[in-house]
Amino acid sequence: MNVNDDFSARAAVHAGGAPWVPSPMPGVDRRPLDRIGGEVARATTIVRYAPGSAFSPHVHTGGEEFLVLEGVFQDEHGDFPAGTYVRNPPETRHRPASAEGCVILVKLWQFDPEDRNQFHLHEADLEWAPAGAGVSAALLHRDAREEVRRERWAPGARIVREAADGREIFVLSGGFAEGGEQFSRWSWLRLPKGAGLDAAAGPGGADVWVKEGHLSAAPKGPPA
Repeated sequence: MNVNDDFSARAAVHAGGAPWVPSPMPGVDRRPLDRIGGEVARATTIVRYAPGSAFSPHVHTGGEEFLVLEGVFQDEHGDFPAGTYVRNPPETRHRPASAEGCVILVKLWQFDPEDRNQFHLHEADLEWAPAGAGVSAALLHRDAREEVRRERWAPGARIVREAADGREIFVLSGGFAEGGEQFSRWSWLRLPKGAGLDAAAGPGGADVWVKEGHLSAAPKGPPA
């Protein structure tokens, strides 16, 4: 199943009210944002775990990156409450579960194959700094190919960014306008390589997750 698989084009999904799609595991549902492949795929997805649900133990051959949006995500490495950012690089293994239920934004098969930096970071530990007029930012991850941040946009702030090697923005709260389109909680925007950003935060401002630089090469799905 391919979803928003033309990475040369702008893509947007307003997932806050989209239907949940059942996964192969009972109690685990999904809202796809982009995807290349079948059940094993290069994918960006919102995933919901019902209370008491779990996924089978598995190895992340292509790596996994996720942000906990609601509830508490759990595996053998610990309990990760809402606001936690987690990177499980290629060849890491775990058994995801949630006793109370949770929702996560997850990206699969999007790592440098040589990356082995496994870590997690909670929003309470972030260091915020000014990043332009009406913007503050906190770094989540940076390497030679990409940067991942949390950003807070003040009410009415205009956010203008130069072209990058791909950019994704996911709304955690509040909202913004871009390209004549309104983005609200759990909306997702992907801008292709070579596209700039010109957005305006809404009257309540916006708290967003941002990823840049990761689409310099055409994305591919995992090996068959």
